[in-house]
Amino acid sequence: MQLQQIFNPRCIKVGLESEDKDELFEELVELLDREAGKSFPRAAVLGAIRDREAKMSTGIKKGIALPHGKVQGLSGLKGAIGIAHRGLDYDSLDGEPVYLVFLLVSSPEESELHLSALKRLAGLLDDPEFYTQLLRAETPERAFSILKSYEDVLHL
Repeated sequence: MQLQQIFNPRCIKVGLESEDKDELFEELVELLDREAGKSFPRAAVLGAIRDREAKMSTGIKKGIALPHGKVQGLSGLKGAIGIAHRGLDYDSLDGEPVYLVFLLVSSPEESELHLSALKRLAGLLDDPEFYTQLLRAETPERAFSILKSYEDVLHL
């Protein structure tokens, strides 16, 4: 599965309003909730992301975080992207602020798909130009276009 199938412009937020990690989770999960509709297990998703984050920060690379979790009752793999132009405190492993956030949630039964998406993201994030261009995106549509073009070119 390609990342462009997981992340869509309606689940991309340019100019995050959050000032810390917990607010960020709320802000991105809200995007997924609005996209999914009534059957989305919002509280369970927030709980899974917070539980995973309590084990170890998902602020893994300079300026990048990959919060993720698994939730019973969720169908498929869902994702949201957040772009924080001024950065936000995330308790990252390197102690630096986070600017790009890729949130992924799936059911426990979708573990293979979940890991595959994380691997694809890692491949894109190895390209510093992808990071730079995504940070400059001014609309969700432009951010999605950048994701799509890099994914297509890199053949991940």
